[in-house]
Amino acid sequence: MTDYDRLSALDASFLHLESRATPMHVGSLAIFEGELFFDGSGRFRLAAVRDLVTSRLHHIPRFRRRLKTVPMEQGRPIWVDDDRFDISYHVRLTALPGPGNWNQLRALTARIQMHELDRSRPLWELWFVEGLEAGRVALVQKTHHALVDGVSGVDVATVLLDFDRNATTEVGPSWSAAPMPSSARLLADTMRERATEPAEFVRTARGLARTPQRAATRAGEVGRAVRSLVASSPLAPATSFNRPVGPRREFVGVKVDLADVRRVRSQVGGTVNDVVLAGVAGALRRRFVARNEPLPERVRVLCPVSVRDESETMQLGNRVSAMFVDLPIEEPDPDARLQTIGKLTRDLKDHEQALGASFLLGLTEYAAPTLLGLAARLVQRQPFVNFVVTNVPGPQVPLYCLGAKMIEAYPMVPLSHNLGLGIAILSYCGVLHIGLMADAVANPDLADLAADLTAAFAELGHADARDDAARGTNG
Repeated sequence: MTDYDRLSALDASFLHLESRATPMHVGSLAIFEGELFFDGSGRFRLAAVRDLVTSRLHHIPRFRRRLKTVPMEQGRPIWVDDDRFDISYHVRLTALPGPGNWNQLRALTARIQMHELDRSRPLWELWFVEGLEAGRVALVQKTHHALVDGVSGVDVATVLLDFDRNATTEVGPSWSAAPMPSSARLLADTMRERATEPAEFVRTARGLARTPQRAATRAGEVGRAVRSLVASSPLAPATSFNRPVGPRREFVGVKVDLADVRRVRSQVGGTVNDVVLAGVAGALRRRFVARNEPLPERVRVLCPVSVRDESETMQLGNRVSAMFVDLPIEEPDPDARLQTIGKLTRDLKDHEQALGASFLLGLTEYAAPTLLGLAARLVQRQPFVNFVVTNVPGPQVPLYCLGAKMIEAYPMVPLSHNLGLGIAILSYCGVLHIGLMADAVANPDLADLAADLTAAFAELGHADARDDAARGTNG
């Protein structure tokens, strides 16, 4: 039987979730030193950038592939070579009018990110931006969530970028598009696969039964994990951030020193991710107050968790599960919020909640594609989560493109039907780069939320100073 490069159920779900108002691509904004991107006459070296990217595409073959659907939705789509692949469509150049400041750049970034990717082509774009202040160059990236998750997205970046200033254009193997199957052949092969998958599932179960102790242990782990998913209140509180999402976008980036986060972790306890969540909780609390909105006792965030192992490095697609964390917004003391969050995440890890979510997501591999599409549309209107907060570790050494150093890099996550704010964090060279993507109509105060984030991180770990200030005020 033909071994098709078929989308997983989780990858396919992002196609079902997509609409004009909710494009399902992940993105980023990077800023580089600019000088080496220009030739002696001051023209941007676009051909050199395209040659560089092209020379490395053999490392990520799906970047030359597009989607082909199965007739009558009788199976998940497959990736096929794009016989009209054109690097000039995927690597583009645009410019800002002078003076090319930060506000102009983030407005341009939001406009680029609000448009869906063309499904008749490979699902990625790189937009280089010239005209920035101080001669710098920006790179706005879009890659469909069906193609990459956050961690594999970092892997892709390290292929397209360099770890030193010596840019190398590789001599990769020659490439020509492989012939794609006809629709009739694809339908027949898919129906044959669907007929054999249940048999494979039964054989796997029988194999587990031959090792009763291991099967019982695994079943106990999954049972505890699934129970942890439903142990707390199933519904998230209604907030002003959870309104129907429209097509317009707003983007803001925030920088936080990673050394400060680690200092707070050592003083107050928890993990780096706990400190990040505490900073987010503090900022949201400030925004609820500024909006004259009653403080909810908690808000629930979905934190994607990578379930990749080292053998899966550079494999595209989604290998993620999730943890659901209730942030104690009502708690006024920032360090107490951090301690509460640390306890919550430890409990979730002890109960292996991410394993439970991964197990449930894995069951969708056996769902009929039509049912999967219906389920994805229902989940899009979910009342269970207020925000997505994803924290991806990036390289702590500089990266370069054409020898130009990458100075900043802000990630972005897509919005869905009633999730009007997405918060993505990437650590790079000792700095947490926080990308805030929001529905522009529902969240006109996104720049204020960025300022709230900066203030919320600054107040963590300063309990002694706050006590001294309180004593001085009261005295």
